[in-house]
Amino acid sequence: MRLEDNSAPESAPADLAPGAYNAIHTCLRLQPEERVTLITDLETREIAAALVREIEAVGAPHRTFVLEDYAPRPLAFMPKEILDDLERSQVSIFAAQAHQGELPSRIAMTSVINRRRIRHGHMVNIDRQCMVEGMRADFLEVDALSQRLVERARQAKQIRVTSRAGTDLVAEFAPHLKWLKTSGIISPDKWGNLPGGEVFTSPWTVNGRFVCDGVVGDYLCRKYGDLRGTPLTIEVKDARIAGLECENEELLEEFRRYTATDENSDRVGEFAIGTNIAVEDVRGNILQDEKIPGVHIAFGHPYAEHTGQDWVSTTHIDCVAPHEVTVWMDGEAVMRDGQFLI
Repeated sequence: MRLEDNSAPESAPADLAPGAYNAIHTCLRLQPEERVTLITDLETREIAAALVREIEAVGAPHRTFVLEDYAPRPLAFMPKEILDDLERSQVSIFAAQAHQGELPSRIAMTSVINRRRIRHGHMVNIDRQCMVEGMRADFLEVDALSQRLVERARQAKQIRVTSRAGTDLVAEFAPHLKWLKTSGIISPDKWGNLPGGEVFTSPWTVNGRFVCDGVVGDYLCRKYGDLRGTPLTIEVKDARIAGLECENEELLEEFRRYTATDENSDRVGEFAIGTNIAVEDVRGNILQDEKIPGVHIAFGHPYAEHTGQDWVSTTHIDCVAPHEVTVWMDGEAVMRDGQFLI
């Protein structure tokens, strides 16, 4: 079926096809009678074209929006025409690059998605490397692992994380704060990143040292990339940042400013374990790197609408520890040096 307007390019590189097939057929399980809203940008149009090709193979009605056609970047807000279109769809995809200051516009988009229970594939900062690596995972296998892990996590009162880089962090959890899995198999209950592969919640409290020797999130990821050579060390007390160290002074100052944006920007809003076993090393892209079997925490927005947390923030920045991580749940090891034991 034809695009209603703003069509993506007619051609897409062949190496994108397997990942696009996985996204539409395996992860989103698109049906011919369902309508799709696809949001992209100029930088990501080749990937959007590959996704459109698979949508058309299903025969589902769809509309593609190229962000630059509706508002200048960075977006001050999500264009109303896009939000209105989401109100008509059962499935949606955001396949575009993040720009500084655009998180509120994406939160406005996901607010519609949450309310309408749209099956949404969130592919922010997606690139060719993610499409040919993380998006080629066996997501049924990733989902089975994620299910075993999330069932164990839901019973845990305390999780300790260590790494050879120096992480030694203890997180405590509360029964009213829900664990979720975003394994790549997307349901109306929770939109998910693609590539998928993590289980997460918002913790009750967190204390200790977290060494981010992978990547940091949002727009800072593209700017600073792999941090293995200049890790960011974060001291956490009562779930808030108590100290920061990094040899890269520019990153240190920018991260400090980001986590001072509002009263909860420095508060741990997310604790997550990556489960995408197809991802083997850091590539400098938060979308994929946070899915590596390891641990990431995020400061700011706690996905309160899903986790049940009772506070909010206008920011959310992930910090990934992907190397040689060991995880204990109530004293029992479930991961040792990045290898799952369950």
